[in-house]
Parts: sequence; C-alpha cells; structure tokens
Amino acid sequence: PLTFFDRSSQKMALCKASCSKQCSCSWDIGHQWIWNVTVTVENPLGKKTATDVFDVKHRSKGFFSLCLLCLCVLQHNSSVADSRRVTVRGLRPHTEYTARVRCGAAKHFWRWSEWSQPLTTRTKEGTPSGQLDIWREITPVLGGRNVTLFWKQTPSFQANGKIILYEVTWEKTEETSQPESISFSSVYNSTRIFIDNHSYRISVMAKNNVNFSLPSILIISRATDNCRSIFCTEELKEGQVNGTDDGIFLSWEPESIYDSYIIDWCNFPTLQPCDLQWKRFGPNISSAVISSAAFVPGVRYKFHIYGSVANRASLLEKKIGYLKELPPRLDPTVRKVDLTYNSVTLSWDSYLTNESEPGFVRGYHVYVSPIQGNCNLKGSKKHILSDESELCKYTIENPEEKRYTSLKLLPSSLLHKSVQRGFKTKILKYFSSTANMLYFIFLLVIVPTLVAAICHWKKKWVKEWCCPVIPSPNKSKVLSFKEFKIDSEKVLKINDCLPDMLAMDSNAEAHKL
Repeated sequence: PLTFFDRSSQKMALCKASCSKQCSCSWDIGHQWIWNVTVTVENPLGKKTATDVFDVKHRSKGFFSLCLLCLCVLQHNSSVADSRRVTVRGLRPHTEYTARVRCGAAKHFWRWSEWSQPLTTRTKEGTPSGQLDIWREITPVLGGRNVTLFWKQTPSFQANGKIILYEVTWEKTEETSQPESISFSSVYNSTRIFIDNHSYRISVMAKNNVNFSLPSILIISRATDNCRSIFCTEELKEGQVNGTDDGIFLSWEPESIYDSYIIDWCNFPTLQPCDLQWKRFGPNISSAVISSAAFVPGVRYKFHIYGSVANRASLLEKKIGYLKELPPRLDPTVRKVDLTYNSVTLSWDSYLTNESEPGFVRGYHVYVSPIQGNCNLKGSKKHILSDESELCKYTIENPEEKRYTSLKLLPSSLLHKSVQRGFKTKILKYFSSTANMLYFIFLLVIVPTLVAAICHWKKKWVKEWCCPVIPSPNKSKVLSFKEFKIDSEKVLKINDCLPDMLAMDSNAEAHKL
C-alpha cells in the first residue's frame, strides 16, 4: 500500500492506493498552494518514506493565468518562444511543413505540457532561384545550322513552385536584331531551332506561377570562327580510354583560359535520338569517371570534351572507349599462305574496326605449336593452353599489319592465327607442316627422277613393253591374194574373204569400187 500525508497541515492519509508498478493519487487542494507531502510505501518486509515540498502554481500545466513559455517545433528543428503566436522565418517557398506546440511555465519551470496535434501547411510559391543547366548539339545544314537545345534542373536550382513552362530566346550577337522566342510545356526538356552562320546568343528560362528564373545563356560562334568549336572536329584524333569498375575514366589537358569544362556523350550511341548527356566540371578539374546506368559491356561510347569561357564552348578533345571490351564477333580472313622448307607467310584482310565492334583491335598473335617438344623458337614467348599444351606465341603490335612471316620453323609444326582485342584471343586455326611439305617435294621430284633412271637403265625392255614393233601390212598374209590393183595399190576383193561387217565410207568410193 502507498499512503500520502500532508505534514504542513498535519492531515493524515490524504489518500491511499494499492498498486504493483505505477501509482497515482489525487486530493482537493482547496486554497492551499504550498504542500509538504510525505509518501509512505509499505510491504511485509518494512516501510520506506519520501518527502517533497512544492508550490502548486509552479507545477501547473496551463490551467492557471500564468506567464507561459511555448515551444513550437517544425521541420528542420526550428523553434521560437512566445506566449500565443509564433512566426517562423527563413522557410523555403512552396514547401510543406508540419508544426506542433507544447507549453510550460516561464518561471519556476517544472516540465512541458503534452504536444499539440500536428498542423501541416505549405508556404506560398516564390520566384525560381538559380539557373537551369543547358547544353546544345550543333549540326551543319544547308544555309546554316540546326541547334538542338537541352536543359535540366540541377541541385542548385530551386523551382520554388510548380514549373509551368520553359522559354527559349535567341538573337544575333553581332548586330541589332529582333529576338526570337518560343515557349514549351514543362514536360519538355529539349527543342531544335535553326540559325544561320552568324554568332548567336541563346537563353533558356523556367517559369512558375510567380515569375521567370534567371536566364541560362549559351553563345554559338560564327560558322567560320574558331574551327575547333564546331565544324573542324575531324582534325582531332579520337583517343582511346579505358573502363573501370565505376565507369569510364577520362582525362584531358587543362587550359587556364577556361572557367569550366563540359563532357557530353550518348547513352545509346546506335539509336536516334541517342539520349545526349552532359556533365560540367570546374576549372581545376582535369579528369573524371563518367558513369551511367545505361552503359553496357561491348558498346563503344564517344565523349567530347569542351572548354568554356564566358558561355562560349570550344571542343578540346575526343575520346572513345568501352565500359568493358568483349571478344571480337568475326574471325579475320586469311587470304594467302606461302610455305617454304622452314617458314610460313600469312596474309589476311584488314580487320573491321567500326563502331559496331565490341572492342579495340590492339594487334595480332600468331601461335606455333611443335607437335613434339617444347617451344624454343626465337622471338616467341611460351603460351600454355587450358589443356596444358604448349604454344609459341608471336605478337604483332601494329593493328594495321596484314602480313606476317614465321622463320626457322621446325618440322611438323602446328600454326594458329588469332587476333587480340583487349584481353581476349580466339579467332582462327589451320594446319601447316614442314614435314608434309618435304613429303610433297619427295613425291613431285624424287619419285619421278627415280622412275626416269630405271627407265633409262631398262630402256630396251621398256621400249618393247611400252612400244612393241608394228608389223608391215605388206608382209601380212592378209594381202596374199591375187593381185587386183587400183592406182598401184593392192585391193582385196570382197569375194576373196568373208568379212564380219561391211561399212561404206562414202557413196563415191563405193561407186568407184
């Protein structure tokens, strides 16, 4: 049991309660403000007491006419103290906030009241802050250029409301001209405009229900200005870059005149539109890892690196690379194989290196496999296959090479032709053998010579066997008949023999006979 006593008024047993965990007790205080209360707890093992003296007014929860301290808590942990009204400043426009309030005595603070029910409200819209990030793609056409503009919101851009449209404006920079403009719904993030060969200033703004954002500006140079910026990109060679676990690594030579750098690429190089992407970097950055969820192994990606100063961009470098290279799809075609007694010369067609290939052609490998013994050919390196057989590998580092000669081959050698792309090798196999070549020489040279020698040694027997003596018709008994001559030639009369078959050569001859 738990018992409350008032020591100051000598009242006994203000209230009693029986409980096992949390206990409470209440009584009528009347007009008494100061209380000296003793709490006694008793069980079969003994008693314990505790005493507290307090002023009821100091422990009020708002039921008295007192000076109160109120705490108003909003999102972002903002708080302001006041008695009845709270004004919170520095909030973002068009942002939803939730507020709760609790109060406590400003003097002789004891504890806070319970929190009020939450109140959710949204601030009004404001003018957009920051600028859009814009970029362009320029295509030369008859009489001028097609400029495809792209824009996107960056983390530093605050719409401060609902964007309802974008406005694109362009005008010549070299002479006074009337600006042209066009507006688009907020669902669009690109458009295409046509400009002539003059220099142009292009701006893009976002608008909500309050106002426009600050304009984002691009300067497009004249078609004949600074060849590097637009049209003479062919003079820049494409450098090869490598993929990493995080993306494709790029680096470039920084120049102090530029205030920023831009890299653009296509997420889907084989499609139109290709989903052009771009990323900006500060003036002190000279390398980056470009990553995208759209990057896949075996696809070649092109990157253009621009330097920008005063909103005017110039193309600096071009790069090509793969997230990961894959083995080649096709085998190289070997067109000719020339053999000698100790060498073989291979000739093949140029291998295709277009954008559809899943990797770079970095060179060729020629493999020689002695049927017996280990690799000991000069200039080769040992190469062990998965079945632990040993090959001699010759490396051709020039991918433009189309001919190779292996010298000083041993008899009975197996040759393989392959191309290396990245780290993969596996293209073509075929067989050639010096021993077999010597066998052919034996058949074509040695055997005929031997036959000729035997024929010369036994020429009389060979002559009688191959070319027997043909008897003279005049000595034959066939013509031992009574002479009947026609123009000094003996003629056999039909009635002198019994022929098996009679054939007339011609009517004239038959008539003559």
